[in-house]
Amino acid sequence: MSTEVLQTQTVVIGAGVVGLAIARALAIAGQEVIVLEGAGRFGEGISSRNSEVIHAGIYYPQGSLKAELCVEGRQRLYEYCRTHKVEHRKCGKWIVAADESQNGKLWDIQAAAARNGVELALHDADRITREIPEIRASSGLWSPETGIVDSHGLMLSLLGELEDAGGQLALRSPLVAAESGNHWHLLHVGGDHPLTLKAQNVINAAGLGAVPLANTWAGLPDEYKPKQWFARGVYFSYSGQTPFKTLIYPVPEPGGLGVHLTLDLAGQARFGPDVEWIDKEDYTVDSNRQETFASSIRQWWPGLDPARLQPAYAGIRPKLAGPEGGFADFRIDGPEDHGLPGLVNLFGIESPGLTSCLAIAERVTAILA
Repeated sequence: MSTEVLQTQTVVIGAGVVGLAIARALAIAGQEVIVLEGAGRFGEGISSRNSEVIHAGIYYPQGSLKAELCVEGRQRLYEYCRTHKVEHRKCGKWIVAADESQNGKLWDIQAAAARNGVELALHDADRITREIPEIRASSGLWSPETGIVDSHGLMLSLLGELEDAGGQLALRSPLVAAESGNHWHLLHVGGDHPLTLKAQNVINAAGLGAVPLANTWAGLPDEYKPKQWFARGVYFSYSGQTPFKTLIYPVPEPGGLGVHLTLDLAGQARFGPDVEWIDKEDYTVDSNRQETFASSIRQWWPGLDPARLQPAYAGIRPKLAGPEGGFADFRIDGPEDHGLPGLVNLFGIESPGLTSCLAIAERVTAILA
């Protein structure tokens, strides 16, 4: 460990979209903020390996953090993108039942969404045929509040505001050890210039690394060191144009929302993610999954050309429940939970983390106020 010790007010660990949103909010609130990022660029983890969808807040249990922060965050994110000229589009999405056996699931989704304050319109097969004739469905839910966003542009904007407010981003600065006590937190930073930061406030927003970091955190009670599972999701791009202008989702599957069609801001289609439980961080995309993807997609889009599916990328969700564990909420553990002043741990920040980033930032800012 380095003998050099620098004292600062607030450190955010992780420069993904959530970490940058939190750091920006704290800097604007007047705190001295440093963001530690082990990689050579910001946003290289979960934030760059997702669908870039702005979620409406449909699927999450009423009263859960995911439900509350998604709905609040979606509203804030649209406003932020509009006022900060971050490219986005409220394109809407269809959730479709491939056959009549799935109609009941759509009713359940509609009811769950309504409990979260999200209104979805249920339409029969004739209406879907008129709206999106290429799709085969017995019924469908229309979500007008769903959209897409340039996640890199969003992070650039957040970083710019962070720096304008006096905050700093330290790249290639991995946190190798941490300890808490006596109202201070010691962060031992590696990289080319190792040092120790003595911070009053620390926010662990390390994404996939948040739980491993907490598990080695000296002074953090063991009951606040959760277990984590990795759910990998693979994406396939679709070469050429598709007839779709909106997102298309099947009914959800365990661990995810099913292989769905999303669009980027140029209108290019991609499909995914699927769900595969893995033991360690691995972003391999197996091209042999193409036929499985094609089979899933053909259930609602018979006109799919499998030859146009190309392996794209993979993302990993940090899950707080395994394959048989069911729903697991976001965890935002603050001093009232673990008893360590100034420390906030964010665990299980998967989807809808991008949508919720500004709302999460406000929640963390309130905890540290």
